[in-house]
Amino acid sequence: MLLAEAKRLVRDYGAWLNEGFDVELEGDYAVISTPFLDPHNDEIELYVRKEGDSLVLTDRGSTLSDLESSGLDVSTEKRKAHLQEILNGFGVAAQGEELLVRTTEKDFPQRKHNLLQAMLAVHDLYLTAQTHVQQFFTEDVALFFKTNDVPFFRDFKLSGRSGFDHHFDFAFPTTKEKPQRILLTINALTRDRATSTAFAVSDVRLARGPETLQAFALINDQESAPVSDYLDALRNYAITALRWSRRDEALVALQS
Repeated sequence: MLLAEAKRLVRDYGAWLNEGFDVELEGDYAVISTPFLDPHNDEIELYVRKEGDSLVLTDRGSTLSDLESSGLDVSTEKRKAHLQEILNGFGVAAQGEELLVRTTEKDFPQRKHNLLQAMLAVHDLYLTAQTHVQQFFTEDVALFFKTNDVPFFRDFKLSGRSGFDHHFDFAFPTTKEKPQRILLTINALTRDRATSTAFAVSDVRLARGPETLQAFALINDQESAPVSDYLDALRNYAITALRWSRRDEALVALQS
């Protein structure tokens, strides 16, 4: 892929984002409708209010409330810890059922991006509730790597050309034979997840210049096969799509 083409793709993604956002006033809040969808295909909404010189960004409890109504009890010790791990990775706090961040006008774009990413990641647990999976997918992946002596880092952040920080579930150290590698675990490969993954990887690559970065997406295909168009979207951005059902194939790419 040429640099000019990659830059154009990032610009096109930015234009799509700008066109998809809408803002309305609701009492003390500004309600931001986003182009991203929740598991019910409804637009994800963020709420902003002023507190002195600060801004509070919140979901007003919609994300966790929806998760619990879908049948997933997030009060158990393991699931509560996993949920907190997700939120910590994005710098998002849980206040009761509310997910929120406090920010300034200067840091608003990055903090809004963080909250939206956290909400998408928590919404991904919806499929866990629907299929009664006993262990969370990312934990299964981590255990698989540990069992096979694959060295890795958890919850890795890299900055992109846009200035945004992007969160990756796993990173693997550079060796003489292999460049730095990153991996996202995807419990359900939707259009939004494919799009956001492609943007994150492309944005980081643009910031790194000639330094090589290999990107992987490990997809949970135990319940249903991922849509071929979404897999093609990842491949078009040089992201290697791996399937959990054939996870042994991942060892060749990820072992040192």
